[in-house]
Amino acid sequence: MIFLELFLTFLKIGAFTFGGGFAMLPFVQEAVLQKGWMTSGEILDFIAVSESTPGPFAINISTFVGTKMGGVLGAACATLGVVVPSFVIILIVAKFYEKFKSSKTVSGVMSGLKPAAIGLILGAVVTVGSAVFFPAGLTFKVFETLSFYVSLVIFAAALIMSFKKVHPIIIICISAVLGIASGYLL
Repeated sequence: MIFLELFLTFLKIGAFTFGGGFAMLPFVQEAVLQKGWMTSGEILDFIAVSESTPGPFAINISTFVGTKMGGVLGAACATLGVVVPSFVIILIVAKFYEKFKSSKTVSGVMSGLKPAAIGLILGAVVTVGSAVFFPAGLTFKVFETLSFYVSLVIFAAALIMSFKKVHPIIIICISAVLGIASGYLL
């Protein structure tokens, strides 16, 4: 039963998410938490692993969740579920795009989807950011912890390197080293 549930859950997520893996993050979080498959902390860990491993975020996160819930078969079901809608939609779009690319309706749909995708991504940033910086909720005690300031320094360093066009792999490696170092110091 878990295999069908994984497939259908990620099929729904894949079918109704536009804008890539980060836009799907709020849907993944909601589904996984609602079903009790993971805690917020586990999701955060899976997000970090999904981002630091090769491949698309959506496939990585669905594969990790599927593996946790149902082993290799669970991973296959969740991954297939998240991929099928995109695959079908891309085939349909590719077939008809040239014919309809000058359509005002198609242009309007694209104009509406772009800001919605950005909004979903920003929502995921706020959700994940609050879990990283305020794991126990927004209290003044968090400002007394060294881990808050270490996370803030790593975030700022990654942001600065990103704006300076440092390659993402280098940013991930430096962030991992800083995280490991802080783990030994805290």
